[in-house]
Amino acid sequence: MASDPASDPAGDPASEPAGHPAPNPHATQAEVDAARSDPKLANVLYHDWEADTYDEKWSISYDERCIDYAVGRFRAVAGDADWPYERAMELGSGTGFFLLNLMQGGVIKQGSVTDLSPGMVRVALRNAEHLGLDVDGRVADAERIPYDDATFDLVVGHAVLHHIPDVPAAFREVLRVLKPGGRFVFAGEPTRIGDTYARQLGRLTWWLTTNITRVPALSGWRRPQAELDESSRAAALEADVDLHTFDPTALERTAREAGAADVRAVTEELAAALFGWPVRTFEAAVPPEKLTLGWRLFAYRAWLRLSWLDENVLRRIAPRDLFYNVLITGTKP
Repeated sequence: MASDPASDPAGDPASEPAGHPAPNPHATQAEVDAARSDPKLANVLYHDWEADTYDEKWSISYDERCIDYAVGRFRAVAGDADWPYERAMELGSGTGFFLLNLMQGGVIKQGSVTDLSPGMVRVALRNAEHLGLDVDGRVADAERIPYDDATFDLVVGHAVLHHIPDVPAAFREVLRVLKPGGRFVFAGEPTRIGDTYARQLGRLTWWLTTNITRVPALSGWRRPQAELDESSRAAALEADVDLHTFDPTALERTAREAGAADVRAVTEELAAALFGWPVRTFEAAVPPEKLTLGWRLFAYRAWLRLSWLDENVLRRIAPRDLFYNVLITGTKP
């Protein structure tokens, strides 16, 4: 929800972001077509569309599993010397995954969620309320963040920079709203090489799953065609909102040119990404009731083991550009 902390309707999850239309969860084909030439419209349509099911789709939770994951990503690139940060903002918060789990993990005391999508802000604030966390929110464009200079001690984001048309402008805005000495941490951004193999694996897995389940003996494993069509339309929008992939060295340079100091990028997930993307695509293509607890435990434990392999073996021998995710941090001088 969009508001000032002093005049915030955030306590009411049903209230609308001020000055913005209600989220439209089912964009028309005309809207989808228009979004192809307007990346910000595409982001709003896609993320409003996905807001209510986004946590389920990406296996997002607000328990020990995701708290450990979020805190681990933060610590991997920024360490833990300055914890807890008094006030933090998540840029492009989506449903609040990164900020809310960092708050639960003791990294942040008070938080603000921002997103271009009214639907995502709504869900993030609802999640924060359910968790009993001190969070306000605004509908916000990352290139024109609606907060005063030097407001935050920390700005975070997860899988957001690749959606922003003007990344240098976003970095400048992040530095503007940070207090002197404040830090930013962005995680979950796709590398150029990683995005290439992830997309190819996703497309192949979708094709195989949706075609093999046409066999009568596997009919129970096939989602209704209307749901598959809806997923395909969402995937078409998803392709339009993913605007960038990153070379880690070039991303560091972009942050420095925006005025950041102490800039550092690290990469992660190679074996884990080669496993994870087919798994996520398979899960999106089959009925949810087929994804038993046994399956979910298998997928999670396999991902953990492969992540250990990435961190302890492959990171030492493979170029950082080969890994799927890039994380970056820096400070405001």
